[in-house]
Amino acid sequence: MIYDNKMKKQKILITGAAGFIGYSLCKKLVDKKNNEVIGIDNLNTYYPVKLKKEKIKELKSKKNFQFFKLDLLEKNKLNDLFKRMKFNIVYNFAAQAGVRYSFENPDSYVNSNIIGFNNILNLIKKFEIKKFFFASSSSVYGDIGPFPKKENSKLNTLNIYSLSKLSNEIIAKSFSKKLSTQIIGLRFFSIYGEWGRPDMLILKYLLAAKKKSNFELFNYGNHYRDFTYIDDAVQIVLKLSKSKIGKKFDIFNICSSKPIKITKILKIINSLKIKTKVTKKPLHAADVLKTYGDNRKVKRIVKNIKFTNYKIGVQNTVKWYKKNRHLF
Repeated sequence: MIYDNKMKKQKILITGAAGFIGYSLCKKLVDKKNNEVIGIDNLNTYYPVKLKKEKIKELKSKKNFQFFKLDLLEKNKLNDLFKRMKFNIVYNFAAQAGVRYSFENPDSYVNSNIIGFNNILNLIKKFEIKKFFFASSSSVYGDIGPFPKKENSKLNTLNIYSLSKLSNEIIAKSFSKKLSTQIIGLRFFSIYGEWGRPDMLILKYLLAAKKKSNFELFNYGNHYRDFTYIDDAVQIVLKLSKSKIGKKFDIFNICSSKPIKITKILKIINSLKIKTKVTKKPLHAADVLKTYGDNRKVKRIVKNIKFTNYKIGVQNTVKWYKKNRHLF
């Protein structure tokens, strides 16, 4: 439980604190005075470090936030941090992201997403952490129907990124059988919004427009994605954190369950007087034509989830970008 002001302080670790979802979760958690939030991140150069440092700078303005530059491969330093802090709950959002990037740099996914994840789990076991939440991905479902995808749907990993996320789920489930820790996996679907990654659709298009460069639109724009606004995703994670989940290990889809064609997103951006040249191309080897999830399972646990209309979400993202384009 991390909201009740009458309760004693909760020590919370968030790995990947300078990342998209990790930062957004930190931002919400530090608003509660009873939360002592510790963030770690290796601040790698997958996308501009300037953007990551700006996030950490904002978080450090809060008295109940501490940051440590740490890699999940640094086992001794991580052990010292766990020993000193005595965490109540851990959220693992540190990972090498990007499906397309995994075709070019597979080693970084093995190191961060598999070896690093295993290091964290060993510390969860050693220090008997009460709750552990970790980021998985909708990519574990691959490209096979039927849709929408349920948590028990057949899985079909198509690249090293999705394989690394599935391995996380398998390793975590194995650990859960030996521990008293509750372990929850979160399959995120196409999260978008403020402070997002530059390699993701909306910011990628905005940056192409800024540079007046060509934007490559694969599969001729006929992709369907389950776009889920960042504030909604964080709301669900926080509510899951204080909910009674019957199982020691479980998996939840984090999604709006509303498939949207990619060209619809671009049209909203165009309506805000931002345009650039678009070159339509066939389906990229790293892509799937369609993916969207069934969110009924998480709705049974978390009541009254309100999802942001994607038009408002895109408008908010563009508005934020205009104020912060100097970071890119």
